[in-house]
Amino acid sequence: MVAVERCSSFRRVMRPTVFARTACRMTLNRTHAPPLHSREHTDRAWEFFTRMGSPKLWVAPMVDASELPFRMLCRRYGATGAYTPMQHARLFYETEKYRVENFTTCPEDRPLLVQFCANDPEILLGAAKIVEPYCDGIDLNLGCPQRIAKRGRYGAYLMDDLPLIENLVKTLVAGVSIPVTCKIRMFEELEPTLEYARMLERAQCSMLGVHARTRDKKDSVTSRADWDVIKAVKEALSIPVLANGNIRDLKDVHACMEYTGADGVMSAVSLLEDPALFSQGRLEEGGEKTYMDECRLFREYLELVTAYPVNLGFVKGHAFRLLGNWLAEFTDIRMELNRDRKLTLEKFYTWLEEIERRIEASGRDYPQPAARNQADVARERQERKLAAIEAQKKEEDAVAELSEIGLSEMSL
Repeated sequence: MVAVERCSSFRRVMRPTVFARTACRMTLNRTHAPPLHSREHTDRAWEFFTRMGSPKLWVAPMVDASELPFRMLCRRYGATGAYTPMQHARLFYETEKYRVENFTTCPEDRPLLVQFCANDPEILLGAAKIVEPYCDGIDLNLGCPQRIAKRGRYGAYLMDDLPLIENLVKTLVAGVSIPVTCKIRMFEELEPTLEYARMLERAQCSMLGVHARTRDKKDSVTSRADWDVIKAVKEALSIPVLANGNIRDLKDVHACMEYTGADGVMSAVSLLEDPALFSQGRLEEGGEKTYMDECRLFREYLELVTAYPVNLGFVKGHAFRLLGNWLAEFTDIRMELNRDRKLTLEKFYTWLEEIERRIEASGRDYPQPAARNQADVARERQERKLAAIEAQKKEEDAVAELSEIGLSEMSL
């Protein structure tokens, strides 16, 4: 109950006064800090990392997935740092509804980096100023490889405009009182990747996350991350570096840090399937993840959603990830969950209880995936595609609406 009150209180504070866009830009442009000498910047970067507790185990930024209840679940099982989902800077800056739906935190949710995607330095700074009091750092997403990022010209598609990236980072550094971090993908060749990383360090990025895949390698299952690139970046920089890629369990964490020399690691897809991945108990005899863990972890997640309410679209995504093995057997529940357009938290509890009842009745502690006909597979694939297109259109329509409002204001 205390957590709910804290969360509600935070939401009230997250409603900043809305200024006319031009006036706000004039205000932001007045804030500048002199550049730090490289050695001074290095010292401050490590002070920042140490102040956070030198966190080595990070929940990676995940669109519609690394929200507050999930972050808190991962922290319960060993995560020592976390990123928010990627926030669209312009929508966040100019739309209160977007802020309320997409960003919540609480005092226990630290260390926390709030990640934004952007291509306008002033808009990015405006969004960052809103969350500045509620996090440890602002992270710039330079790694999103999805089609929506290409159409919106952000994420990994800014790699084609390095001067803009440098401007984005420098504007942030000059305008906020907390450190700025970045998360990147690699170029095809090593040397451009190293120069990219060095440029970000010169722009006073205080910590760099390196996803060691190129932007055309979107699938972490079929493509391996290149730890040699992370190792080379770590050796080339003097600021903290986080490794991203091929982290499937805690053994991989130790292997990655030993091989690359990285100061920490982050995990995304593997954490979605096992939020307890960072738990030391996973290395103990009998501590390996089991199918029965999936129901228990999802129940814990639902309890955290009760404490820290979020958009139920987040919950639906976690249901498919955490309960996916059992939903492959209980396909009727899977279909019901997939098609329900009026979700409630109570429905998720009901579906979970039905799965648990069926497991108990089966006498098994492992699922037996049902044979699926090609029509059902194709239908689900099409539904996922349509959902992705709908999300992209929703973002584009929201941005277009803001542009129309801006043009109307300028004509007054």
